[in-house]
Amino acid sequence: MSQTAVRNLGPATALACRECGESYDLGPRYACEQCFGPLEVTYDYSRVSRERIEAGPRNIWRYRDLLPVPSNVADTPNTEPGFTRLVRADNLAEALGVRTLWVKDDSGNPTHSFKDRVVGVALAAARELGFKVLACPSTGNLANAVAAAAARAGIRSAVFVPSNLEQQKIVTTAVYGGTFVTVDGNYDDVNRLASEIAGEQDDWAFVNVNVRPYYAEGSKTIGYEVAEQLGWRLPDQIVVPIASGSQLTKIDKAFQELIKLGLVEDKPYKVFGAQATGCSPVAAAFKAGHDVVRPVKPDTIAKSLAIGNPADGPYVLDAVRRTGGAIEDVSDDEVVDSIALLARTEGIFGETAGGVTLGSLRKLLASGALDPGAETVFINSGDGLKTLDAVAPIAKPSANIAPTFDAFRKAGLV
Repeated sequence: MSQTAVRNLGPATALACRECGESYDLGPRYACEQCFGPLEVTYDYSRVSRERIEAGPRNIWRYRDLLPVPSNVADTPNTEPGFTRLVRADNLAEALGVRTLWVKDDSGNPTHSFKDRVVGVALAAARELGFKVLACPSTGNLANAVAAAAARAGIRSAVFVPSNLEQQKIVTTAVYGGTFVTVDGNYDDVNRLASEIAGEQDDWAFVNVNVRPYYAEGSKTIGYEVAEQLGWRLPDQIVVPIASGSQLTKIDKAFQELIKLGLVEDKPYKVFGAQATGCSPVAAAFKAGHDVVRPVKPDTIAKSLAIGNPADGPYVLDAVRRTGGAIEDVSDDEVVDSIALLARTEGIFGETAGGVTLGSLRKLLASGALDPGAETVFINSGDGLKTLDAVAPIAKPSANIAPTFDAFRKAGLV
């Protein structure tokens, strides 16, 4: 797409390369022309205050002074994502032997995953950049969010997913209308195709490709909310699932911004990452002490995390190592067991990504990497109704009886 004059992206001032620092005007670009490094948004934070945030709407737009969006973003049709609940998980904490444990439950977003956050920001930026179609390659949750956000905004959507995606996510994307394409291949194949299409279709905003610098900033709102919901303080430890790795790096960025702006106390915190063993290139690199993340072919039930070549993998390693955290991975059986544990202890039905995160938290506790006496938050990034097949084998009725009290009694259900 030719460079378009940006009308209004609020506090955003420029794009800067994460590798060499080269600066660019705001626009529809995502890679540095000098070193091909990824670009990040830079800001003028002069309007940020607790008072302005707390006076804002109870969704991500309360943080508009920290995002690349117009100041009036809340007035345009959108799905109003964010400000999901932070649940004090005392039952789960007792089961695990942890002093204080919180679940940031992003299943409460409009399409039931954290992806509504990043899509909301991407859509706002795409409008200002002159794009006409909202598009994405996806492992499922992003497809849901893009299709819904485009429908709400009254624009066309085009989403591309692997053909072996969970049926629940296929249905919950197709229902919103728009162009919906299944592709024979894994997510990395779909992503390559999307990059090719983005190069040819000038007015298509692929949220996680050609408007990725803006899109990725939406994940910061998880970090902002955690801090605000804790009474404007940071947790001691946070455990975050890793797919592309962007969510983890942006939560860390949010914490750093809050410290820099004096909105929270400057204190140490640790960031931990979670992957499924069947797609764990970042965990493998961390455990081996490597700086390079080697791509893998995904093979896991946690399809929303099945990105074999994670774009932000090296930056995840940097954030985790800088804060003194660690990265763990868990088997599919451990994922299912952890989904069930969260459901029966806290009444929260997480999708497979949530099982990965809790399962990794449990292993980090067992290894001593995670401090059981420190205040800990972990992210449940999506709703278990999206991944029913994963738990169907273990989620069975307690009994099947005749409609009589005698049958009830004989079944030993009292």
